Amino acid sequence: MAPKNQNSLKNKLEEKTNEIAPKPKTLDDYMQEMVPAMQQAAPANFDINRLTRLALTLYRTTPALKNCNVSSFLGAVMQSAQLGLEPGMLGQCYIIPYGKEATFIIGYRGMIDLARRSGNIKTIYAHPVYQNDDFEYEYGLNPTIKHKPAMENRGGFIGAYAVAHFNDGGYQFEFMSKEEIDKRKLRSKAYKSGPWQTDYEEMAMKTVIRHMFKYLPISIDILANVARDETIKRTVEAEPVSVYEGSFDAEGVTAEDIPMDKPTPAEKQPEGKDDELARVAKEFDEGLI
Repeated sequence: MAPKNQNSLKNKLEEKTNEIAPKPKTLDDYMQEMVPAMQQAAPANFDINRLTRLALTLYRTTPALKNCNVSSFLGAVMQSAQLGLEPGMLGQCYIIPYGKEATFIIGYRGMIDLARRSGNIKTIYAHPVYQNDDFEYEYGLNPTIKHKPAMENRGGFIGAYAVAHFNDGGYQFEFMSKEEIDKRKLRSKAYKSGPWQTDYEEMAMKTVIRHMFKYLPISIDILANVARDETIKRTVEAEPVSVYEGSFDAEGVTAEDIPMDKPTPAEKQPEGKDDELARVAKEFDEGLI
């Protein structure tokens, strides 16, 4: 007859063997846990369920994103929700890998959408300009711009301009040469991949609109949203950090390391208006907008 302590040990081993290991959480699981926080942060009538589907499709079809810190990807999705922009085909925003981090980038259409939300802008648009186009502009007391695109053989890209018409009858326009646009492109650490490589002209037009934002009749909240362009959130609750600053090659949790620590879905309390104004002003002073 086996000693009592041996039977007890045997029973414990059998119980341990019969235990079912908890199923590892997937990215889908973590995304669903974020849904309540995203719904709270998003503009009214923004479809969070559609956003999660788009984000998961983007993740599964972009192999390089799987090498990124998963928390930074979730942070980028949260930024999409906060701004009410959809990543992917429509070009409202992009989530692209930079080193080990997923980077949030506002697209041309997203920049226009943000401007229109002010309620003070009647129309806003941008166009690329090519060598053989009939194009001229003039600043000064009577600023004017004229653009008649060539019907064929337009030549090489030479710049882009943006125009905004206000509800009160006023207007604003900006032109940037290819040289100026490329200088701003090269300041971004994410220019070697993503939309700067696949959609150069749209990014060029977005760059001009972004530069024009400081002259538009829009709120501090919208300016703060624009300041989120080309930023990284290392976790869902972290503050976004510009890709123009610091290094983002630090090691982090990647897709192959799931399950990961559960992200905290709570949003950080918004800063006071004075602090927000100071932060946005700092972005402008540093030339990031």
